[in-house]
Amino acid sequence: MQNINSKLPEVSTTIFTVMSQMASRYNALNLSQGFPNFDASPELINLVTKAMQEGYNQYAPMPGFSPLREIIADKNNALYNHSYYPETEVTITSGATQAIFTIIATFISPGDEVIIFKPAYDSYEPSISLFGGTVIPIQLSASTYGVNWEEVASKISSKTKMVIINTPHNPSGSVLSKEDMLQLEKLLKNTDIILLSDEVYEHIIFEGQSHQSVALYSGLAERAFITASFGKTFHTTGWKMGYCLAPKELMTEFRKVHQFNVFSSNNPIQHALATYLKNPDNYLYLSDFYQKKRDLFLSLIANSRFSFTPTSGTYFQLLNYSSITEENDITFAERLTKEHKIAAIPVSVFNQNNRDDKVLRFCFAKTEDTLKKAAEILCNI
Repeated sequence: MQNINSKLPEVSTTIFTVMSQMASRYNALNLSQGFPNFDASPELINLVTKAMQEGYNQYAPMPGFSPLREIIADKNNALYNHSYYPETEVTITSGATQAIFTIIATFISPGDEVIIFKPAYDSYEPSISLFGGTVIPIQLSASTYGVNWEEVASKISSKTKMVIINTPHNPSGSVLSKEDMLQLEKLLKNTDIILLSDEVYEHIIFEGQSHQSVALYSGLAERAFITASFGKTFHTTGWKMGYCLAPKELMTEFRKVHQFNVFSSNNPIQHALATYLKNPDNYLYLSDFYQKKRDLFLSLIANSRFSFTPTSGTYFQLLNYSSITEENDITFAERLTKEHKIAAIPVSVFNQNNRDDKVLRFCFAKTEDTLKKAAEILCNI
């Protein structure tokens, strides 16, 4: 067979897979990959079962089950006071990552530049590269993971086609403020730059803060895709269900690609979600729910040698280990897994030039028992 000319020669197996496999191999607590180890709502599971039993087992409409799109539009309007038309501006996807990939596939061509903020979720860059785009990385500081908007302004050029933001931010747990969004709105004004806003953790934000969705800002919403995840919201990451929102002219182009990518997403789950979303309590409780887990975890490791700033959103907590060892974070993460039986994600893999800040990411979307076991290990390192 002839040599294969890889379109992604520098891409290897994702760190999430690597660390989860290592956790399994060494029988370690897995606080690496971002998934809950507790069950989803029995009500939601019963609704999916009911939909299957009632025969909703064939293709859903390409843009998604209409009642689900309608209730998503109602939800967004209630939370962010911005109206999206269900028929033309809401599309159900097979997870947020599929939506992100499809957005990039739809709009990025060779020579286009895309600004991203590092550390960045690891699907952004390969998707951009796959379609010939050029990644313009902006490295966030390890102290606050805040955005330097003057630096962003300096990176915008005539080739800038897209900016990707993520709030609440994975892996740092930082959140963009109202002032951040106003700065971004000002920078993008009078341009044709598309904004991709990854908002999968919109309901997991702490200390009474309000999620600053781009839907709140007309100058951003007019040029933006919002991607969201039912998996993150309803503890069902294995279902791979999400959606995206965008103005009609952008969504029309998105659907041209979406229909040849997955065509449509899981039909019985869409029927179940259309019912489950009618009760806002099913998602509005999440901030309190996860803040309690965060606070428990941090209280249990308060006397450890790790240092930290409490995460502002998501269900991830960064821990700095510079008082423990000078090892690079990949080596230390591997040693923790093998010797101490706890797995985490080394953050350098998300940074520009693999910058090592001696920081690991731990997922606290776990049962109290798991968090207590994890804390006991971390306090003895």
